[in-house]
Amino acid sequence: MAPVKVGINGFGRIGRLTFRAGLENPNIEFCCINDLVPPESIAYLLKYDSTHGRFKGKVEVKPDAIVVNDKVIPCVSVRNPEELPWGQYGVDYVVESTGLFTDYEGASKHLKAGAKRVVISAPTKEKDPEKVPTLLVGVNHHSYDPNKHTVVSNASCTTNCLAPIAKVIHDNFGMTEGLMTTVHAMTATQPTVDGPSKKDLRGGRGAPQNIIPASTGAAKAVTLVLPEL
Repeated sequence: MAPVKVGINGFGRIGRLTFRAGLENPNIEFCCINDLVPPESIAYLLKYDSTHGRFKGKVEVKPDAIVVNDKVIPCVSVRNPEELPWGQYGVDYVVESTGLFTDYEGASKHLKAGAKRVVISAPTKEKDPEKVPTLLVGVNHHSYDPNKHTVVSNASCTTNCLAPIAKVIHDNFGMTEGLMTTVHAMTATQPTVDGPSKKDLRGGRGAPQNIIPASTGAAKAVTLVLPEL
């Protein structure tokens, strides 16, 4: 069986970790990476990770490409997903991990560029769950319909933590209502020192020195994968 050909749009935290995990699966082949930074930065960030450690394979840089374990992976810098060379590289699946194209209108631009399927690595902003279903492995992945679902969302990290627990409790004991709290690590949107924040005053506090209360959409997102809740 031929490996699934994957393209990554957005080589940030999620894009790089998807790449690392996918390299361990012989059924996955990465064909192209799209990011607005040059290949030198892509290679450097892949090789040296402050959280997950140094990449154990071999990483080199070529003009417009990186070479990982002797495999050349083309790198492009394209802002409009419709203009990406997915068709040229035979991409089956696109990992949409920029955080920008999270509804059907945005994510489906990858389909117009030649991809067959799109997985959004974030909660979807699409209001119609039939257009972009939210699927979690072990919870509702069986509801995936390849005949009509070309764009899917894998939700957020918090939803992936909460939904499996909620499913087990509800399936075995029943659940009428619940209250959840999440303790989240620092993210790239937070400043390292105090400063102003457009979203709210607390959001501008220095991340290393503060515990910052914030809202989460995870509880609402659970109902997308467990409609009975």
